[in-house]
Amino acid sequence: MKRALLFILILSITINVNANHIVGGEVFYKYLGAGSTPGTSIYQVSLRLFRDCDVACGGTTGVACLPIIAVVSVYPAVSPYSPFYILNLPLTDSTSITLANYPKCIANKPLVCYEIKTYTTTVTLPDTNEGYIVTYQNCCRAESENQYGTEYTASGKPGATYTASIPGKNILATAHNNSSIFTLKDTALVCAGAAFSIDFGADDPDKDSLSYAFAPAYNGGDYYSDGCVSMQDGSVTCQDAKPGPPPYNFITYRTDQNFSGTQPLGPAVSINAATGLISGTAPSIDGHYIVNVIAYEWRDGNIITTHQKDFIIHVEDCNIPEAKMKPVFENCKGFDLTFENNSVSTLINSYYWDFGDTKNFPDTSVSKEPAYTYSDSGTYVVTLITNKGQDCSDTATALAKIYPGFTPAFDAGGGCISVPYTFTDLTLSKYGTVNNWRWDFGDLSTTADTSIIQKPQYTYQGIRQAEVRLIVGDSKGCVDSITKIIQLYDKPPLTLPFNDTLICAKDSVQLQAIDSINTAAVYNWSPPVNISNIHISNPVVYPTSTTVYHIDVSNAGCTNSDSVKIEVIPFVTLDVGNDTTICLTDNILLSPATNAVYFTWSPSTGLSDATAKAPLAIPPGNIIYTLVARVGGCTATDSIKINAMPYPMVSAGTDTAICFGRTAELYANTSASLFTWSPVNSLLRANTLTPTAGPQTTTAYIITVNNLQGCLKPVSDTTIVTVTPPVHPFAGNDTAIVANQPLQLNATGGAIYSWSPAIGMDNAHIADPVVVLGPQYDSITYHVTVSTANGCSAIDDIKVVVFKTQPDIFIPSAFTPNSDGLNDVLRPVVAGMKQLNYFRVFNRWGQMLFNTSAIGQGWDGRLSGKLQASGTYVYMISAIDYTGKAVTKKGTVVLIR
Repeated sequence: MKRALLFILILSITINVNANHIVGGEVFYKYLGAGSTPGTSIYQVSLRLFRDCDVACGGTTGVACLPIIAVVSVYPAVSPYSPFYILNLPLTDSTSITLANYPKCIANKPLVCYEIKTYTTTVTLPDTNEGYIVTYQNCCRAESENQYGTEYTASGKPGATYTASIPGKNILATAHNNSSIFTLKDTALVCAGAAFSIDFGADDPDKDSLSYAFAPAYNGGDYYSDGCVSMQDGSVTCQDAKPGPPPYNFITYRTDQNFSGTQPLGPAVSINAATGLISGTAPSIDGHYIVNVIAYEWRDGNIITTHQKDFIIHVEDCNIPEAKMKPVFENCKGFDLTFENNSVSTLINSYYWDFGDTKNFPDTSVSKEPAYTYSDSGTYVVTLITNKGQDCSDTATALAKIYPGFTPAFDAGGGCISVPYTFTDLTLSKYGTVNNWRWDFGDLSTTADTSIIQKPQYTYQGIRQAEVRLIVGDSKGCVDSITKIIQLYDKPPLTLPFNDTLICAKDSVQLQAIDSINTAAVYNWSPPVNISNIHISNPVVYPTSTTVYHIDVSNAGCTNSDSVKIEVIPFVTLDVGNDTTICLTDNILLSPATNAVYFTWSPSTGLSDATAKAPLAIPPGNIIYTLVARVGGCTATDSIKINAMPYPMVSAGTDTAICFGRTAELYANTSASLFTWSPVNSLLRANTLTPTAGPQTTTAYIITVNNLQGCLKPVSDTTIVTVTPPVHPFAGNDTAIVANQPLQLNATGGAIYSWSPAIGMDNAHIADPVVVLGPQYDSITYHVTVSTANGCSAIDDIKVVVFKTQPDIFIPSAFTPNSDGLNDVLRPVVAGMKQLNYFRVFNRWGQMLFNTSAIGQGWDGRLSGKLQASGTYVYMISAIDYTGKAVTKKGTVVLIR
């Protein structure tokens, strides 16, 4: 992607706040004539500064505005350098320039605007042989892409120094000089990565000849601190006001990116020595670039002085609709390629691709990222045109290389560490010649583990894994890589399939020694007795007695060894064990005693593995298993009978449910000869199959049975007796009513209710019947039977006293709370009342001792559990009768102890 290159001039000024907003400037002078004192001359010294218009300054921004007074030092151009004059240059002119005409084919148009201020004063200087150096210094530069910044100051950025030279009589014996002045041009916007040219020439009032060159920019120097400077925003900044003396150090350019003082924009940009025209291809990395231009003044064929301008270039994103591809597209595996344009400019509205395949038609596309299949191998020129036929069009070409059949491969061979491993390239290239290699042997202990030859060797020092990588290419430009993990050993990795085996005396066996990484290993077996060949990896041996064979393997100076014991037996021994009985569906492990190696059981019914020495058997019934055991040509046979007897049958009976306090009969049956019940603490006749159970809570009863012969394992079954919790009936508290007054009862505790007698009731089979009793009754006690849904029940009663009066409240005149069960509680009788509002008792000081709104409750003569003294107490009571009338009474009652 191309970016904008903002060319801007910069001159550092002496301020202590952030000066990054300053983007250019220069110092210059003009000869005004002879001074009033003989041997002196008057000069007008000027400073021109540029700053970004869009950067706020002053106040609390932390960014300094351009000053209203600038400070410059004048030094004799000879050592020792002592300041001859310290000049305060007042602000004499202020203007601005703004870029208005942007290039046509850019999508991004950043603001390019500069504030320009000029400072001028006059000074009278003695005419000396050496002349003078006029100097400005600044503490800070903006960070840039072409310098390292190793000379950062406390402010965090490298400083800057700007100079102008006034020649002395050694150069101009009788004449004087006016410095050249870089011409004030319009602003410019150049897209990075694109060709550009900028006229950076200067004018000389004396008509001296000028030449131009890039030169390293100066860093900041030592300051003399004395005083303060008035700023444009009205503030006063005390600062390092006096630039220091020569010589001045250069900033450090990034040589790793090909930048230097004479190539500040890289090798693709140069300056015309005769005209000052800067041209070339601009950098493509976002950021700032420090550039210093020296203008040399020539008079009569000699350089009389120099004048410098130190400026910064800003790189921005122009977003140009360019055709920009990588230089080469390649496929070394097949004939397909996918292409893309590396520019993502929003101004690109069309693409035209020509894939250069003259053997195929059509070989063009208008897709943004097309895919194309070439007709044959070869190198093709691909052309991309963006915005074809439009003003903002661009064209680029690239190469497409199609050479399938390139497959990287290599082999690694070696014996062990400290002995060289040999690596052999096995890469295949169908159309080209493999001609370059880059090996990385994966030795993390060194950086010298590489090679560029076709068949290298490398010696490792440690036992570990090494990740070896080969990057390989051919004459057609195909490049690919392959990585392998190799295991490094201290000796050849010798593996034996077995270290011990068994054979019959008349048999033979083949040994096998495996070296997993070497095919050229040398083998040696010993002893050389009854063996087919002692120098191969897999000889056949036929010992007549038990023998241990030793193997030694060697390769490239590395050795390893192992051994195999061949045990020889004259015949096979076998005993599969005695006949046995198990429970049907159980398993049994068959464990024969034998010296055999191979086994065959028959039948295979119920066996986990008919070829195992000790299989797991689950016989379907009584069965005889026969085993044939073998070692080579020697065999033996034996059998075992397994009786599989069924488990005894048992049933504990069905589950049942009882009410609390009831019992249940259990009914079990079994085919076994013995049985036991558990638990037995709530069973009667627990030694029978039909015990009686009387649990208090739900209980699981388990019967366990077993036989005295056949299948001896116990079997259990369970029956559960579910106990319904006790029923807690409540008919209500005893009460009193007035004759012919309705009374609603309200029983609780179950799901089903039955009242008796049914005298005066509207419904004797609900929880809350209404009762009306005439004056012929003095009292009636009602009984209610409360039942649960599963038939469990209990009985409670309530006494109803009938008054022949109107609804009223009756309060005893005295009570004796002495816990004798007689008249212990002061309890009001509310006859004909459907609601008690309150019943309250007070002592003679007005303290309330008791309060209730529940009918049937009363005072026990205590307050917070403390007995109250004998004496007279006041009560107040209020109730609502069944007609809705309020009845209120108050009076006294005597507590007697």
